[in-house]
Amino acid sequence: MLKEREGYIPFAGYQTYYRVAGECQLGRLPLLVLHGGPGAAHYYLQSLDGIAEKYGRAVIYYDQISCGRSKTPPMPERWGCSLFLDELACVRAFLAATFGWDCLHILGQSWGGMLAMMYAIGKPWHEHGHEGLASMVVASSPASMDLWLHEAIRLRHYLPREMDEALAQADVDGDYGRPEVRAATAEYYRRHVSKVPEDERPANLHSPEPDPVGDECYHFMQGMSEFVVTGALSHWSVVDQLPTIDVPTLVTSGAADECTPLVAKQVADGIPGARWELFPDGTHWVHGEQPERYNALVERFLEEHE
Repeated sequence: MLKEREGYIPFAGYQTYYRVAGECQLGRLPLLVLHGGPGAAHYYLQSLDGIAEKYGRAVIYYDQISCGRSKTPPMPERWGCSLFLDELACVRAFLAATFGWDCLHILGQSWGGMLAMMYAIGKPWHEHGHEGLASMVVASSPASMDLWLHEAIRLRHYLPREMDEALAQADVDGDYGRPEVRAATAEYYRRHVSKVPEDERPANLHSPEPDPVGDECYHFMQGMSEFVVTGALSHWSVVDQLPTIDVPTLVTSGAADECTPLVAKQVADGIPGARWELFPDGTHWVHGEQPERYNALVERFLEEHE
């Protein structure tokens, strides 16, 4: 049976929830996982438990502040890249002090990959340093929100015309509850975000309860839908800073991913020496759709860099 440990880390006057799956066999470094959103939680990434089960490597998850089990009231005055980078540094310091894990790998999915890239870049995003970061996996993440938005709208145009128009109209009038908008959103998600709807996944791979503050965090950071970026991440970009990253990097994405090949290639081309794996038939949730292949690929990469 997989050993599990969980607890809370004091941060910013609140508590950041963490969970550790498995243990590290001799010579293996732990893998710290950064979830997406912003505003999601760690549950949808727990297919990575397979790395702990099969390969003897501890996998660490945490719910970013205001998300999942890291409960806070809404705090738009504090949400932003710097807060989440400070939290990542705090989590790393806790892992080093508590478990002796001062050296580790990081895997960031979607927004988590954006966070990982900023962390690996350092200044001007933060001044914590990234010593002990053995490698980085950037999973279905953009380096430019402008390109991400351009590609999302392009994918939306491939929907039936009435669905495309319904989604565009919702971003104008703000009525996302209309049946035609909900149907169009579900179809876009099925094609590009996840072939398996969240409520049809195994219980351990979806949130056990609604998370209104996490939703509010997403709206503050991104916007009201996949097709507008009106929040704090509007025009966010690390494209010009990617060449400064000195961490061995694996980029992963799915062929049907809303992180399109153009988006993923921009990341892979920009980071010196980065490798890119494009998974056929995969969406944004490719790690959960093809878990054995995905976990094996990630494990091979991690083993090369420890």
